Amino acid sequence: MLNKSYLKEVFQSSMLKDVMQPNIMFVQCHLLSGEVFILYCVTIISKNYSNIIETLNFKRATHYNGPYTVLQSVRQFQQPIQAQKAGLDGKQVGKETLPPPFTVSILSDGPRSQRSLSSLRSLSDCGNNMASSFSRILSSKRNVGILSLVGAGSLTVGLLLNREQHVSAGAPVRRVYPASAEYPDLRKHNNCMASHLTPAVYAKLCDKATPNGYTLDQAIQTGVDNPGHPFIKTVGMVAGDEESYEVFADIFDPVIVERHNGYDPRTMKHPTDLDASKIRSGQFDEKYVLSSRVRTGRSIRGLSLPPACTRAERREVERVVVNALGGLQGDLSGKYYSLTDMSEKDQQQLIDDHFLFDKPVSPLLTCAGMARDWPDARGIWHNNEKTFLVWINEEDHTRVISMEKGGNMKRVFERFCRGLQEVERLIQEKGWEFMWNENLGYILTCPSNLGTGLRAGVHINLPRLSKDARFAKILDNLRLQKRGTGGVDTAAVGSTFDISNLDRLGQSEVN
Repeated sequence: MLNKSYLKEVFQSSMLKDVMQPNIMFVQCHLLSGEVFILYCVTIISKNYSNIIETLNFKRATHYNGPYTVLQSVRQFQQPIQAQKAGLDGKQVGKETLPPPFTVSILSDGPRSQRSLSSLRSLSDCGNNMASSFSRILSSKRNVGILSLVGAGSLTVGLLLNREQHVSAGAPVRRVYPASAEYPDLRKHNNCMASHLTPAVYAKLCDKATPNGYTLDQAIQTGVDNPGHPFIKTVGMVAGDEESYEVFADIFDPVIVERHNGYDPRTMKHPTDLDASKIRSGQFDEKYVLSSRVRTGRSIRGLSLPPACTRAERREVERVVVNALGGLQGDLSGKYYSLTDMSEKDQQQLIDDHFLFDKPVSPLLTCAGMARDWPDARGIWHNNEKTFLVWINEEDHTRVISMEKGGNMKRVFERFCRGLQEVERLIQEKGWEFMWNENLGYILTCPSNLGTGLRAGVHINLPRLSKDARFAKILDNLRLQKRGTGGVDTAAVGSTFDISNLDRLGQSEVN
């Protein structure tokens, strides 16, 4: 157990020695499971707040005397239990906006410290009369962060456990009934999740949760409520955050293997290649091809995915992405249109013209929790020609789309690669990054979109072939996917289908 003198020694020998000597207090934390660990709070009073911010942020990735890491600074919203990511540059935060005290919190390195703070039931104040409450748990590229607020009007920095150690443990979920009583009835289901979720796997995972509190039952609910699909075998589960793919790997991995043609995320690595010059052909016969489109999804690291995000996180996604898109220039420059400010008539026109995502009528979306608070913080950004678009906060944080009428897929793909790379550069300039790892590629809500997230598709009119009994088999052999004219969960109008690539993981964008 760490003691007060030892903790002082740790901080005096670390990054805080250049700031001032900290005042340390102890707060006892009770988990729902009845276990107890100690949260150490360090209160720093200083007149020069900006120097403190810059010092902490500069050393945010420094490990010292244990598995602790500085995440970042946060400023609180109007409600005391919510926190917002602030810029990593201390100069962006004026001194006048930072009332004291400045507070730093770290976890004990005892054996129980890997438990998720999402399981906290209460915090008892031990002497400093500060009421403490905790906000969402966010992640950075290497670490899981816990953002805590101590008292009203505070600026807080979370110091927490190494990400790999924390995620592998899995936060406990309190249950009244045994796993066998909670196991869903999947006997009539035809989706990937149902094929692999055995009672044993369910029992192993049902008591775990990600650091954000996302559970197995939440991940599989859309597949439980939707047994099958008329056109495709759906995945049947979604991720609520980046950590979902690790905490629930025992079900996600076999689903990924099935959905991505044998790709094993435990042993294989995903390539990325956005060099459009490698594409030598791509002009289709416009007698049949009506329009061409390439899209992908990208997720902002540190914010929960749409099935699990809070209103504040969803609005933060909108803010971050819109600010970045404002930097696009040339033929990519455009404007953002929020659904909350758009008339019903304008929305429907964009939907009918296949520029905007539909209203949340798909049961796959609604059952996964992605339609909550609609249309708050949703919208579309597009350039002046409506050939480069970004959807915000539909199924994923963002959908980046290049499209045009006709069959010039090569030109569409070139614009897609150029625009996507520019969007990523602008996002990084703002201090953010996309979720990515070498095994799964780009992390998105649905496992079907892992890897490139890319779907290169055409609206194609096939009046005779579509009536041939061999049509489905031909598409399957070519690893192509058929959707209705309006996309997933829609029927074909006449003989016009949305045909696109099926595989996204294990192959690069140009393959």
